[in-house]
Amino acid sequence: MDLIILQNGLYYLVEVTPELLIGEVWEDCFDLCQIIKKKITIYSSEINKYILKDGSFFYGCMCK
Repeated sequence: MDLIILQNGLYYLVEVTPELLIGEVWEDCFDLCQIIKKKITIYSSEINKYILKDGSFFYGCMCK
């Protein structure tokens, strides 16, 4: 699975590391995407987007 991240006007695919998945149980790609999103992002109600700690935007996931 890859994460879709927007940073400085460019979209990036970032591979999910096994460390993010330790101890997690999921049924499908959508489930896994929600788990990862909750772990690595903060929701900003002002701009209605999920933001990573480095200031880039979380757009979604892409399953392989």
